[in-house]
Amino acid sequence: MPTERVAILIPGVVFLATLIRSAFGFGEALVAVPLLALLMPVEVAAPVAVLVSVSVALLVVVQDWRQVHVYSAGRLVLATMLGIPLGLLLLRAAAEPVVKGILAAVIIAFSAHALVSGNHRELKSDKLAWLFGFGAGVLGGAYGMNGPPLVIYGSLRRWPPQQFRATLQGYFLPASLAGLWGYRLAGLWTPAVNRFYLLSLPFVIVATFLGRAINRRLSAHRFLLYVHAGLIAVGMVLLLQAVSAR
Repeated sequence: MPTERVAILIPGVVFLATLIRSAFGFGEALVAVPLLALLMPVEVAAPVAVLVSVSVALLVVVQDWRQVHVYSAGRLVLATMLGIPLGLLLLRAAAEPVVKGILAAVIIAFSAHALVSGNHRELKSDKLAWLFGFGAGVLGGAYGMNGPPLVIYGSLRRWPPQQFRATLQGYFLPASLAGLWGYRLAGLWTPAVNRFYLLSLPFVIVATFLGRAINRRLSAHRFLLYVHAGLIAVGMVLLLQAVSAR
């Protein structure tokens, strides 16, 4: 287990990851698990990250429940549940580097085009929510990365920053609770997980409120720029993972 000196760094990592998640609605996965895994075993880091995810989503939904697009979040969650079984099959049938490489190329191309052209496409209804939710379920079931399709969907719906942030948390709350239950069934929700979560909880609360303040100061245009920049960062991480796994 981590030494006391290393354990001091854990709340700092959680604070940074939570600040990103609270401000933009996504992106903490780029920080939390990779950095926490440097400080503790990954079988401890992953449940801690999911506990933090549940806490952030709950705090945001309680704070800004009026901003949650309930219909969108509900359709995305249901479609995700349908996509998870296919994702589990994909995990066995397809080469992970190939799938991650293709996903990275699509994400980077989509967001790079949006940033360069300045022409942000818009979906005016939830008719295609099932497609993005299903894609999130497939990727979540296969590789635990259901976020990118949801973020792309939110950007295409052109939700204002507050609604984007709150609606994604309305999705992530049940999804994270399901993941947490899975860790419990697998015996990975241990006293060590509780210890580091409770150690970080005050930082989670502060970062969530601070992220909310940042989110409310962002214009819709600038927020979309940050969202696409974040998606490109996600795509680059996936591309590096695909290349290194070969």
